[in-house]
Amino acid sequence: MKNDSPEALLEEIFDWIAAKGIDLYPAQEEAILELIDSKNVILNTPTGSGKSLVAMAMHKLAMLQGRRSVYTCPIKALVNEKWLALCQEFGPENVGLATGDASVNRDAPILCCTAEILSNMALAEGATSPILDIVMDEFHYYTDKQRGVAWQIPLLTMPQSRFLLMSATLGETQFFEKALEDLTSQPAVTVQEQTRPVPLDFKYSTEVLPITVDNLVKKNQAPVYVVHFTQVEAAKNAQNFTSLDLCSKAEKQDIAKSLQKFKFSSPYGPDLKRWLRQGIGLHHAGLLPKYRILVESLAQKGLLKVICGTDTLGVGVNVPIRTVLFTQLCKYSGDKTAILTSRDFHQISGRAGRKGFDDVGYVVAQAPAHVIENLKLVAKKPGKKVVKKKAPERGYVPWDEATYEKLIQSSPEKLESRFQVSHGMLLNLLSRPDDGCQGLKDLIQDSHESSASKAKWRQHAFQLFKSLVNRDIISIIPPAQRDLNGAKVKVNVELQEDFSMNQALSLYLLDTLPLLEKEDDDYPLHVLTLVESILEDPNIILRKQLEKVKNEAMAEMKAEGKEYEERMKVLEELEYPKPMREFIYRSFNSFSDQHPWIDKENIKPKSIVREIVEEFSTFSGYIKKYGLQRSEGLLLRHVNSVYKVLAQTVPDSFKNEALNEMEVYLAEMLRRVDSSLLEEWEKMKNPNVVLEERGELEALGSENQILDVTRDRKTFVAAIRARIFSFLSSVARQDYTGALDILQEDLAENQSLTDSAGDAWTPAKLQERFMAFFKDHSAFLLNAEGRALRFTLVDSDRLEGKYLVWQQLQDVEDLNDWAVYFTVDLAQSKLAGVPVLTLEQIDELEFTP
Repeated sequence: MKNDSPEALLEEIFDWIAAKGIDLYPAQEEAILELIDSKNVILNTPTGSGKSLVAMAMHKLAMLQGRRSVYTCPIKALVNEKWLALCQEFGPENVGLATGDASVNRDAPILCCTAEILSNMALAEGATSPILDIVMDEFHYYTDKQRGVAWQIPLLTMPQSRFLLMSATLGETQFFEKALEDLTSQPAVTVQEQTRPVPLDFKYSTEVLPITVDNLVKKNQAPVYVVHFTQVEAAKNAQNFTSLDLCSKAEKQDIAKSLQKFKFSSPYGPDLKRWLRQGIGLHHAGLLPKYRILVESLAQKGLLKVICGTDTLGVGVNVPIRTVLFTQLCKYSGDKTAILTSRDFHQISGRAGRKGFDDVGYVVAQAPAHVIENLKLVAKKPGKKVVKKKAPERGYVPWDEATYEKLIQSSPEKLESRFQVSHGMLLNLLSRPDDGCQGLKDLIQDSHESSASKAKWRQHAFQLFKSLVNRDIISIIPPAQRDLNGAKVKVNVELQEDFSMNQALSLYLLDTLPLLEKEDDDYPLHVLTLVESILEDPNIILRKQLEKVKNEAMAEMKAEGKEYEERMKVLEELEYPKPMREFIYRSFNSFSDQHPWIDKENIKPKSIVREIVEEFSTFSGYIKKYGLQRSEGLLLRHVNSVYKVLAQTVPDSFKNEALNEMEVYLAEMLRRVDSSLLEEWEKMKNPNVVLEERGELEALGSENQILDVTRDRKTFVAAIRARIFSFLSSVARQDYTGALDILQEDLAENQSLTDSAGDAWTPAKLQERFMAFFKDHSAFLLNAEGRALRFTLVDSDRLEGKYLVWQQLQDVEDLNDWAVYFTVDLAQSKLAGVPVLTLEQIDELEFTP
């Protein structure tokens, strides 16, 4: 019930807090009182000082006043955590979620979303938005080079809102106080507190890293988060620490019990499992999301002694840590190696110490490795001359204990504006019912940029506007047809509802799709190549592809007897696979001539997902092929990006049956490898389902807890076909072990592959059956014709609870008289979330199970 009386609100809020048994810190109380007084608040207090409770109080206050509120932060995982907490506090019917992958209950009174989602809403709705209270957590992302603009836009476009900006590392805040007051015409105050609830103890270690870790664990200062600045070093040390005896026998048994039901199904899984069983976690962006979530869950249960990871944990992911251990105090930031910024140092070190668990948090910095080694050499030979190890020549900037002390004492740097204009920004602004053109002018003028920078952005915006008009993405409304709202342009109404312009080169994709021949058998692959060409390069994967190309070329040239110098010259000219290379470069150059704004972008032809699709490779098979075990998460994100562009940006009018099947194939791969990127979002579309704990789902009065993949027959059959062709692709390569592994992957752990008679399938047996086929046939086809839908027959009536599927083998001789027979158990498939195939027989067409 709406209640605007300040006295009543004060009583309600503090009764609500008292019921939780919480004693407020002075900064918390001050911030809440200022919010009740209708002021904007900048909350600059240390990690662990209860900023989340202040945010929760703002949402409570908004609900009491009948106002809509939003919580936003930079990381999807953190958005999910906050969504869960708010669902538990206010009920799932009152809380929505939007992360860019999917939406849940988006019109709820409280919305949890990423900063980019809020930015898009602010651009499209501006002062007309119903969002009246905004929490921006981790606000120091305002200065992020790529994403900072999303944090600035709401501060320029939403004068009707009350803001709560929160971070432990804001630096100077006077500028933002004035900006908020100018925007909202309401007072803005900074609530600041330097004293941490859990004080930090700083140490500098000159012991080698394993000894430092061992000592910290023995001193009961675990869990220890060992901070690295590359994923390779994090994995390397996770392996190195296995020589340490970190856990007792009972602790190892507890870990093993917690891992019993978890499926380490990817190629990197066995390594991670081995480390976890010894109390060592690994946490970085190169891992599959499900592994990161598992590490977080085990850490929250107190089962891990050491977590090796990168500096990304400083963003606020909920992993309890007693000690933060820096392996170095310099990092490569994309263009150079430099000493950590004060903000980075304090953001990461602030994770040490857990309120309610620790009396003190520990922060330890390692001396440079060569310095530690030299100290050991001198100690062994006191008074004697020793040959000292030299510092690394690359990727290193010297630091010492004085550097460490300076970082400890320093304040975070001033936040720097990262405003920019993009065609996505224009589309959002121009989709407003009022004068979006004036809105664009106001946005640039009000931005936190210098006068010179504003002039540059005005010119850039005009170039973008012209390119959108030329491509008919937007249309200018003739003056005589304009309504009273004052809108001068309209966004092309034929764009599909979930049309996405997030990729900077999406316009090139739309411009080039009509140039392809839709009747071409390879049309789906050509579309896939165009999609991949507008995405960022996953460089690790491309380097592995190039390495394979060079190795194969070298072996071939050696066999031909070519001289060394000639071989080296050829190798220098080789590239990783770039299908349609000439067409893409030619069409992009033509596109660039017509779009001056594109000069900062470049097209990037490549063949990663295309190669997977052409070979019907499994995710694990592709990882093993290129040795990408440490970069599984990178490959998964690339596959996910391709899938999202296919689903959201390629218009339906350019999709045929084969391309739709390809889309299903990628969706099934994502779901099969790690449901975190796809299936969870589909499950969460049911607003009665909430996250119970870090990725586990609990149904609240609903039987639709698990996504029923069998519900849509057409999509389910497409997923079945994708799995069959992955199986047949391995058979065609005579990889009979791999073929059976594909089918085994989806079975329960205690199930084995058997034929219709109950006898186990073995590689030798599978080879024997296919050899019977190859007696009279030279090969079966897996080209577009061989994959035609008419060669897949599905009988859903003959066997209760199962599909009978036979895949006719189209052979070179055009006899087409053999088939591979499968059954698909519907109950198992529902449980697994993917089609579960059982291979019944390989035989001539008259065979009937």
